[in-house]
Amino acid sequence: MSGRARLTLFAALATLLTSWSLTPLVQSAGWLLQAALLLAVQSAVGAGARRVPLARSLTVAAQALVSLVLLAFLFLGKGESTGQGPLAYLVTDFGGLFQRGVQDVSEFAIPAPLTDGIRLLLLSGVLLIGLLVDTLAVTARTAAAAGLPLLALYSVAAGLSGGGKASWFSFLLAGCGFLMMLLAEGRDRLAQWGRVFGAAPRERVSAASGLGGGEGGQATAPVRTGRRIGVVALGIALAVPAALPALGGGLLGARGEEGGGSGAGGTISAVNPLVSLQSSLNAQDNRVVLKYRTDNPQQSEQYLRILALDEFNGVKWEASGRALTDVPQPLPTPPGLSPAVRAGAIEVRTSVSAADTYTQRYLPMPYPATRVEIGGKWRFEPEGRTLVGDQLGRDKFQNVQGAMYTVGSLLLKPTAQQLSKAPEPEAGIVAEYTKLPDNLPPVVAETARQVTQGSKDNYTRAVKLQDYFAVTGGFRYNTKTASGTGSAAVARFLADKEGFCVHFAFSMAAMSRSLGIPARVAVGFTPGEKQADGSVNVSMRDAHAWPELYFQGVGWTRFEPTPRSGLTVPDYSRPQAQAPQPSAPAPLPSQNTPAPSPAPSTADDCPPELRKLGECGAAAPAAGSSGGGGPSAATIAVWAVVALAVLGLPLLPLLWRTRLRARRLGSGEVLAAWRELGDAAWDVGVAPDGALSPRRAAARVADLGRLDAEASAAVHRVAGAVERSLYAPPGAEVSYPGLSSDVLLARAGLLSAVSRRSRLRALLLPRSAARLSWAASRRWTAVTSSVSTRLTAVRLRLPLRGRG
Repeated sequence: MSGRARLTLFAALATLLTSWSLTPLVQSAGWLLQAALLLAVQSAVGAGARRVPLARSLTVAAQALVSLVLLAFLFLGKGESTGQGPLAYLVTDFGGLFQRGVQDVSEFAIPAPLTDGIRLLLLSGVLLIGLLVDTLAVTARTAAAAGLPLLALYSVAAGLSGGGKASWFSFLLAGCGFLMMLLAEGRDRLAQWGRVFGAAPRERVSAASGLGGGEGGQATAPVRTGRRIGVVALGIALAVPAALPALGGGLLGARGEEGGGSGAGGTISAVNPLVSLQSSLNAQDNRVVLKYRTDNPQQSEQYLRILALDEFNGVKWEASGRALTDVPQPLPTPPGLSPAVRAGAIEVRTSVSAADTYTQRYLPMPYPATRVEIGGKWRFEPEGRTLVGDQLGRDKFQNVQGAMYTVGSLLLKPTAQQLSKAPEPEAGIVAEYTKLPDNLPPVVAETARQVTQGSKDNYTRAVKLQDYFAVTGGFRYNTKTASGTGSAAVARFLADKEGFCVHFAFSMAAMSRSLGIPARVAVGFTPGEKQADGSVNVSMRDAHAWPELYFQGVGWTRFEPTPRSGLTVPDYSRPQAQAPQPSAPAPLPSQNTPAPSPAPSTADDCPPELRKLGECGAAAPAAGSSGGGGPSAATIAVWAVVALAVLGLPLLPLLWRTRLRARRLGSGEVLAAWRELGDAAWDVGVAPDGALSPRRAAARVADLGRLDAEASAAVHRVAGAVERSLYAPPGAEVSYPGLSSDVLLARAGLLSAVSRRSRLRALLLPRSAARLSWAASRRWTAVTSSVSTRLTAVRLRLPLRGRG
């Protein structure tokens, strides 16, 4: 293997080893194998272009073009089809998939699922770094500068992942890859000066030179010294940060898990879990986070509640800091629950298993829970009836990840009469849960009074508020709306009448408090989708927020103001003469279905996000479009042409040489045949020498081409024919009927005398193709000379002015 080929190999290997540092960012490392294959092709294209040779700019352009084509074929059909032809695919579909990957990165927590968009970003980034490394290290011959792209790749990966237990291993791989690339370049540079940078026989090199090989062909002193320096440098980089407290844990320091609390373990912190709720609803990858089985006869009422946000400070809703206790068994009676309502409840048992990727610190449970069976360290917050993970160490807390637990809960069935005749709540409940910030816009309370005008009790007011948002108010469900949580966001939502569950829950809770009804906001999951085996899957898009209103004798009661497909309002909030409900029951809530509005939405008005999720209904097929949903015949034909062009590109030199050979030999001219014989020798490495006579040139071809006797005789016969053609007297006829056969015989001998690799090079990348560039250069020179001559003639014919 040549020095440049070895350097190409180690440059690609350095990029691949550094890319390992990106694996903690996603859940699957399967993309790394694809990156390795794409890097191999990209490096092979660069190596072939440098052997031709092409200019440096053309070499980089060829690598970039092939990489782009490979990515386009790899992700064909992954994006939304919005146009016809390759150009439309690259500009719209491919660009849209890239944009979706950027959105996925902003939505998902680390480790993120390996969506098509994120996979495209990873592969594109690795190929870009690989192209920069190959350009700097091999094409530009500056391997030291190639460490900058590698450092950028590792820095981005380490910064996003925050270190971790395996970060030292990623650093070790990246460092080893860079050092191997430097060593390969050093060997190549030294070999160009004629010195052997490696093992050498002891009898050829003296021991005093420092270059002699040891017994068994061991590495020479410069190689051993370089390796020792590399090992020491890597050891210092790994050990020093761990030894110096000022640098923290360094690469060996472990990364703390998601906390979300104060770290004291004695109170629940005022955190806001709604930060990622909108991202969950908009997630492209609808991964399952919880699975459960339950004996609940009303599965549509099986909401999994995480915690309650009970404090509204004008900026956001949040959970107030409250004291935590040990988890009692059984849990205490829910606040405000009377014996009459308790007697009509049903005991429900639910077994839940959490995914390994779900790291929520709060335990999702049906409300109100009466008993919890779970391992680990958990604490209980009595007011919100929430279980929160206890502190396990420095910046490390118990979480739900991979947990399996069982919850006993009550399915409460209060009647409308019980709720409408509920007595006044306790003064402490009213004082705490009707607080509103001073900056709440007056329109919130005014709208609440207008909507509930004529109501005689809090229950009727609550039902009217729910119906106002879900049915009669003309609100639309849209997860793309900005997720503001402050007072101004509530007023803006009432004016725009568009938002998602956060806006509906916050607005109804604030309006209820303005009417004197104790209210708070609960966060958790809707019931999920029932499977064929009886289990239920709860996914990212089932994340939800809803208001809870307090009624004495019933306690905290769920209402559903969000007009989202698949959600059902509770039975107790349906009066006997209730208007049509916001939606029909469905096992899986749909994400972005618009709410009922005065004018029905058409497929043309549906945003792309909703159309992608199937929430826009059946659209009429476009005229001339295929009904199968697949690519059209025109698209297939265009892609077939592109594929044939890409596959046929390497065969163009072979086809050109074959056609040229047939034309030269078919003409019967001796000089044309002699030129073909010279090009055949040039293709296998015997460069032409125009200073030699035909006889001396034939001897040189036979000698350097290592021809056998028969092929050598054929070359000399062709050379003799050339001499007779050049030096025969005028009028003499020179006949040579076996000219073509001798040229083909000599060519076969030249090809058989070289290695398989050289033979393949002579066929696919013939050196004589340089004649094309020479011919193009001559034509360009002739064109420019002709244009220059004509311009000069025109200028000379112009009259001269200003001559004194």
